[in-house]
Amino acid sequence: FAVSVLERRPPLASTARRAGWVGCNILLEKIPQDARIPVVLDGHARKPREVRSAYERLKPLEKLNVEARGWTLDVLNVVRSLRQEKFSLSDVYAFEEKLGGLHPKNLHVRDKIRQQLQVLRDLGLLHFLGGGHYRFA
Repeated sequence: FAVSVLERRPPLASTARRAGWVGCNILLEKIPQDARIPVVLDGHARKPREVRSAYERLKPLEKLNVEARGWTLDVLNVVRSLRQEKFSLSDVYAFEEKLGGLHPKNLHVRDKIRQQLQVLRDLGLLHFLGGGHYRFA
């Protein structure tokens, strides 16, 4: 998971057996559709080979460190929110402020956006069409 899909919960009360322990909620709506692997779809179990295939497609993400994975999934969320098969770099740049808010320590958000689009391309989720234009694979 990316840090941006985790929500910190309040620490347990001092009277609790594990007083002070802090847990988190996983915000499922913030996980990009591409990063989800449905086992049951429309009330029917998917074939095991389909589930394994979906897992293999996402497996390269586990090699990224948590911060890099967070950026990658956040950019993927932004791109999916465009609801377009084809999009441009300038479309994604429109979310520069939002992404900067999710990653306040990064002062070079546009550079990071370009880098993460390349990562998504290398993962096979996007195709680069040239001239700052992309489409989903």
